[in-house]
Amino acid sequence: MDYLSGLDGAFLSLETPATPMHVGSLHLFEPPAGPRRDFREAIKKLIASRIHDAPIFRRQLAQMPLNFANPLWIEGDVDLDFHIRSVLLPLPGTQRELQDCVGDLHARLLDRSRPLWMLYVIDGLADGRMAYYIKVHHALLDGQAGAALASVLFDLSPKPEKTRVRPTTKSEAKPGALSLAAAAFRHDAAQYVKLARSLPDVVRTLAGMVLGGGKKEPAPKTPKGDLWANASFGPRTPLNVAVTPERSFAAVSLPLAEVKAVAKAQGATINDIVLTLCSGALRRYLARHGGVPKKALMATMPISLRDPGNRDFTTQATLSLVNLNTQIADPLKRLQALRAAAGATKSVAKSAKSIIPTDFPSIGGPWIIGALASLYGKSRVANVMPPLANVVISNVPGPQVPLYAAGARMTDYWPLSIVEHGVGLNITLMSYAGTLGVGFTAAQCAVPDAQELVDDLVAAHEELKRVALAEDAPAPAAKRRPQIVDLADPAPVKRARAPRPATVKADTPKAVARKAVSKKPAAAKTTTAKTKKTRKGADA
Repeated sequence: MDYLSGLDGAFLSLETPATPMHVGSLHLFEPPAGPRRDFREAIKKLIASRIHDAPIFRRQLAQMPLNFANPLWIEGDVDLDFHIRSVLLPLPGTQRELQDCVGDLHARLLDRSRPLWMLYVIDGLADGRMAYYIKVHHALLDGQAGAALASVLFDLSPKPEKTRVRPTTKSEAKPGALSLAAAAFRHDAAQYVKLARSLPDVVRTLAGMVLGGGKKEPAPKTPKGDLWANASFGPRTPLNVAVTPERSFAAVSLPLAEVKAVAKAQGATINDIVLTLCSGALRRYLARHGGVPKKALMATMPISLRDPGNRDFTTQATLSLVNLNTQIADPLKRLQALRAAAGATKSVAKSAKSIIPTDFPSIGGPWIIGALASLYGKSRVANVMPPLANVVISNVPGPQVPLYAAGARMTDYWPLSIVEHGVGLNITLMSYAGTLGVGFTAAQCAVPDAQELVDDLVAAHEELKRVALAEDAPAPAAKRRPQIVDLADPAPVKRARAPRPATVKADTPKAVARKAVSKKPAAAKTTTAKTKKTRKGADA
């Protein structure tokens, strides 16, 4: 029996039929050599052999009486025939049909009476490849934990690694009402003590951020105005509406080497380039749908709170705001502005990381959070109030080597995430094996066709690559004279220069006169020398 953290519990309380709170990913595979086999059965066998390596496969909710506090996790039974299903794409089985299918699957709520995950093996692709889509509730993991889950689902070679046989563990019996209530009170009491003990650190950290960081370690300086620019509301756009349950999804893979080359040429980070590409794509999209607002769009970005090496299957992240500077048309100028804005956000997040809680008291929380979430959606207030953020953008580093599932090599890895009332678009990026996979998850009422955003992102990437690398291009080398090469000896032979013939010019009268004048001093010199010699002889 494990406690659900306050943050994980909040994802359960915020969930409504219009706003499912699960994340997912779409994977494409090349079929292994040899006769084609049942990919669903192969995946089911693989997960069955590793079901104890990832607790999310068996974690099940034990709800509190009257839902007065966050539930607990217990180890339950898992029916793989229920959780792993097959889907056949309609003809012609192109990328468009695949994306529409995954959008429909992503819109469905997970069954809370079972472990909170589902996997769909997708067949019928026209090019013969195989695919599967997996979704897991955000209460179980965040982006970093999802990357860790990949080490359980995939192998580094076509031959699956042998797993250690573990004894079968019995599922936990659901605790009684009194046991659950006692656990909730124990958890909250511990959290209140923890909050009280951390209060001095919170005060010191906040004072340091406001007053300059103290004498020993001054707080990192940020450009004036950058931090406040990240704290403003965003403009009203077609993306910022009360959402409905339907989802649209589209994905694309960019060459990671090109993204790194642009970052290196401009002295930026990959995250800076990601923000610039997303802002460029949004400018293009909004230009066709109501116009680009004069006020800059705001993005909310998850920031991981995990310590290095932490692979717990929980949510350990917070959200920050970044000014996308979409009012700037020039991509390089926009990149420089984004670097400053993102740098200011990172500086604050780094300073405050130690005091941001991921767990907190939960008694009464589900009632309050659930009621507010339901009221916010039903009132459709998101259609009229200015949004705190216009879009969610998340960039998660992934594995940089090819991965395999049941012997099939994965060619593409595309993430899916959450949209909320007022924020109808989520752009999540995941790097994998030399590519940068970009997934656009949107409410259909906000973005009817997410493929438009894919086309806009590709255009923004080509534009940024062209102007960024053109400025960094080296000057053309000077042309060299061709060398003569002897066919018998490949070494170049240097030709000896012929001596220039002496040029003889006829003396002009003026030249003759000059020569005569120049000779006179020499003659006089000689005469004087002879006279001196004669005088010396006479004296002798």
